[in-house]
Amino acid sequence: MGTITLEGLEFFAYHGFYDEEQKIGNKYSVDIVVTADFSEAARRDRLSATVNYEELYRITATVMQRPARLLEHIAHSIIEEVRRKYADVESVEVSVSKFNPPVGGVCHRAKITLKE
Repeated sequence: MGTITLEGLEFFAYHGFYDEEQKIGNKYSVDIVVTADFSEAARRDRLSATVNYEELYRITATVMQRPARLLEHIAHSIIEEVRRKYADVESVEVSVSKFNPPVGGVCHRAKITLKE
């Protein structure tokens, strides 16, 4: 078993519970950790035997283009798409952060993490 991790993927997107958030947009950060058996890829040195992190980025970018109300929904959607593309992975963990969330005070980021 092993992990492939992408950290600090940044996007400007139109998510948020409040309508105004979906109109003005905000900056988001996404981290992804995929756990799977990478032994064949390690032995054969073949991209086709592993999870392609360029594909993980593409999946994430596509999901981030679709407006959502909740960070949880974004993370779940990314996990579903990764599992659709790579059915044999053991687990997918996604963290989604929203910069400067509207909490009524100073907050650098709000962050959720889902693992499925």
